[in-house]
Amino acid sequence: MAPKSDALTTKVNSGSPYQLDQPQTLKASTALLKHIKSESDRKEAASVTKSLVGSNHGPYEYDASDAEPIWLILTTKKHIVDKARLKPGKIPLPHPLDTSPTTTICLITCDPQRQVKDTIAHPSFPTDLSSRITKVIGVSKLKARYQPYESKRQLLNEHDVFLADARVITMLPKILGKIFYKSNKKPVPVSLEPYRQANGEGKRIMPKPATEKFKTIAPPQQVAKEIEKALSCALVHLSPSNNVAVRVGLSSFTAQQVANNVGAVVIGLVEKFIPKGWRNVRGVHIKGPNTMALPIWLADELWLEKEDVLDDGDEAMKAAAGPGGKKRKGRELDKVDDEDADRGAKSQRSEEVDGKRMKKRKVEDADMSKEIKERREKLRDQKRADREEINGKTTAVAVHKVSIT
Repeated sequence: MAPKSDALTTKVNSGSPYQLDQPQTLKASTALLKHIKSESDRKEAASVTKSLVGSNHGPYEYDASDAEPIWLILTTKKHIVDKARLKPGKIPLPHPLDTSPTTTICLITCDPQRQVKDTIAHPSFPTDLSSRITKVIGVSKLKARYQPYESKRQLLNEHDVFLADARVITMLPKILGKIFYKSNKKPVPVSLEPYRQANGEGKRIMPKPATEKFKTIAPPQQVAKEIEKALSCALVHLSPSNNVAVRVGLSSFTAQQVANNVGAVVIGLVEKFIPKGWRNVRGVHIKGPNTMALPIWLADELWLEKEDVLDDGDEAMKAAAGPGGKKRKGRELDKVDDEDADRGAKSQRSEEVDGKRMKKRKVEDADMSKEIKERREKLRDQKRADREEINGKTTAVAVHKVSIT
């Protein structure tokens, strides 16, 4: 019987040096869902009003409307990108998150919006999808109608999912503001342009150029396909940091569904978004909104390249290296030593000057204190003399009155 191993990193002989351990992913998914279920049951038992969460469902399952999101946290060794990207990336999921027939969708399109409305109302467009699209609005009307903060918040609360034409996705942060981009309802890009058609030679040709006023819209079947594709993908929002969080499941999913989504998202991130692939991955975790992060993969090496690691004697060599990383010559080192000596002498002279200034200031403070003390004593003597003179005059007047009487 093979010995049992708790290692989170698996090395293979061919292909990538690392790969995700599926049993470990399933084990972590099961433990996370069990913890979320137990916490929900505990809160339900403590509350007076009964919650619908976990009432008539199987183990680790919830009602879709009350399900909590499950996040995948991938940490890298170096930053993924240099600046934040306004257009999120998409990774297909084997088990989509937004499949409820009651989900309301708001579609933001380029101008004019009438072409998209006619496309969705076309008989060839799927009715189950068109019934979920409750609002279609162009960029110009969105900018004109939803300028106040209250109107933007109302629009955010009215719809569950926001889709946007890929041609206008970079314009929306300025129009919608931080209330949208700090929530979990960031607009998802959708390609509404028609596909390129192939000519007789097998080469794809561009469609006729669209004017600024009337932009071309794809046929109904293509639009429906692109919308369903966007709804079945996980969104990847990249920022200049060494970690990325992706929503990969719900608490109403089974452990196997969560594990399948985690595997698909990890592969998509490593192959499409992470520079240098698995070599740059430091760790992979999953977590709920209010839970600890459970590790499912950890790297053995915390550095990306061998050049990033220094031996014991390399610190002195690195200190002696110039800005370009080249080793300095003997004359340059002597010059540096002379400059260091000059700086040391200058700092010593400055310390001596500062010491003299402080000594002089202390002497001046002592003289001033002595002068103040002398003034106070002189003032006391003067007051004492004045009181004695007043008391003497008062006594003389009293004696004079007694002698008269």
